[in-house]
Amino acid sequence: MKIKAISLIAGVLALGQVALAQNAAQTDLPRIKISAGMHLIDAQIAATAQQRATGLMFRKDMPPSEGMLFVFEQASEQCFWMKNTLLPLTAAFVGDDGTIVNLVDMKPQTTVSHCSTRPVRYVLEMNQGWFGRKGIKAGFKLGGTPFQNK
Repeated sequence: MKIKAISLIAGVLALGQVALAQNAAQTDLPRIKISAGMHLIDAQIAATAQQRATGLMFRKDMPPSEGMLFVFEQASEQCFWMKNTLLPLTAAFVGDDGTIVNLVDMKPQTTVSHCSTRPVRYVLEMNQGWFGRKGIKAGFKLGGTPFQNK
């Protein structure tokens, strides 16, 4: 009985440490400004495998003009899911030149895959509805350092 209780406590503590580590990784990421027409986005950059795997997991809120830019080493079909993500998000799959290839609304805490319709190096996640309220659709070109000289 004691062994089960100790194992249970150890498991809960380990999960708590993982959640804290993931939350810390989310808030300490570098930031970049991305323009969407006259709108400015303050985006955290997730450029490593660990940063991309954690993404916006466990976040309870995100300011309206903030997002997360996922940066991959090379263009390929990118697929995202929402396991452990509490916020409804929209993913903009973005080509090297900043052109939005497709947009996908994603439901919180699901494991449904949402994929780019062609190879991309960038994915910009924003609060669900942000792109729609700004009139931004597939084909719209984003501006900013990642998309320059491409």
